[in-house]
Amino acid sequence: MNNIVAIVGRPNVGKSTFFNRLIKRREAIVDSVSGVTRDRNYGKSEWNGKEFSVIDTGGYIKGSDDIFEGEIRRQVELAIDEADAIIFVVDVEEGITPMDAEVAKLLRKVTKPILLAVNKVDNAMREKDAVEFYNLGLGEYFTIASISGSGTGELLDELVRVLPELPEATEEENPLPRFCVVGRPNAGKSSFINALIGEDRFVVTDIAGTTRDSIDTTYNRFGFEFNLVDTAGIRRKAKVKEDLEFYSVMRSVRAIEHSDVCILLIDATRGFEGQDQSIFWLAEKNRKGVIILVNKWDLIEKDTMSTRDYEAKIRRELEPFTDVPILFVSALTKQRLLKALEETVKVFENRKQRIPTSKFNDYMLKLIEAYPPPALKGKYVKIKYCMQLPTPTPQFVFFANLPQYVKEPYKRFLENKIRENWDFSGVPIDIYIREK
Repeated sequence: MNNIVAIVGRPNVGKSTFFNRLIKRREAIVDSVSGVTRDRNYGKSEWNGKEFSVIDTGGYIKGSDDIFEGEIRRQVELAIDEADAIIFVVDVEEGITPMDAEVAKLLRKVTKPILLAVNKVDNAMREKDAVEFYNLGLGEYFTIASISGSGTGELLDELVRVLPELPEATEEENPLPRFCVVGRPNAGKSSFINALIGEDRFVVTDIAGTTRDSIDTTYNRFGFEFNLVDTAGIRRKAKVKEDLEFYSVMRSVRAIEHSDVCILLIDATRGFEGQDQSIFWLAEKNRKGVIILVNKWDLIEKDTMSTRDYEAKIRRELEPFTDVPILFVSALTKQRLLKALEETVKVFENRKQRIPTSKFNDYMLKLIEAYPPPALKGKYVKIKYCMQLPTPTPQFVFFANLPQYVKEPYKRFLENKIRENWDFSGVPIDIYIREK
């Protein structure tokens, strides 16, 4: 579990530039995975060996100026609720605006660590101008220039110092699978959970999670024992009524980081929308197992083809990661709930499976010999050995003489062949090509 840091402030003060600077450190090392841009407002960053998740509230605002005030206010309130630390960005060129004062008023009531970052300070004159931000009543400020990165080091040193210490994750003997139910508001998550657990609630123990409202409850249903990570978005219909991507993402981040398999519920009457997709890519990016349940299937006018067409439509949206179980359920009539749970347990098993290296080499090397990577600039790539890495999620490494010439499409080809031969349904796979 990571600490969550939220960046707040009014539009155009340079929050996103600052956010990009924070996550650049990591993004530069990780492969440019397809589908990263879809959730540009959430990323992971680390400083001095401490890792934290960053949420940029700026990228989510849509609408004209007069809606802004209320929007920003709501986002700040949500950030105050959910985050462990808050970075409040203001702009030295414009000084204190009424909107800044408004945000500061909200932040002054909070006990969580708040860092005031005065942005666009790139010369000595502006250092002097920054003094006026003491008037916000938030104490010391940090002067930064997020475009050039000056001053961000001091700010991050302080941030890492004030982040709460998280309890060390203890390794249990064969831990129970953890499932979380995510989805946008009103997709039927609560009714799904109630139907799954039965009204009389088969609660065995209550282990309080590390966050205020992700509580792990151990259930035993249909002979499966599992932990259900109950998330904020499920438990409380807070002040948030709007159907905004921001809220569902913010609420899901914690749950997703905390679980093994994400059960993504979508509303059959509304289809697979942008918001569902961003939650899906969030789970994929965190390398969690995913299963998609199309809920409220009893409300749809059906004919012989409807499930097939609906499924095909969803898979088109998911490309290139299409190997995901999709089930049509109804929480109300309890239709196919047992099947859904079985599939979820299966995805969990798939995520843990290990392929013996000898078997893996036998199958893959024959295949690579028949379909070698395309030659580039007259150079031929030879792959002589491959194996599965001992990581918590499936990762495979192929040793080649010229790894830099193996491009994305060939990696996808390898992944598809692995999926054809072994069941990795619902689990993201990483393929690495290294020099032997």
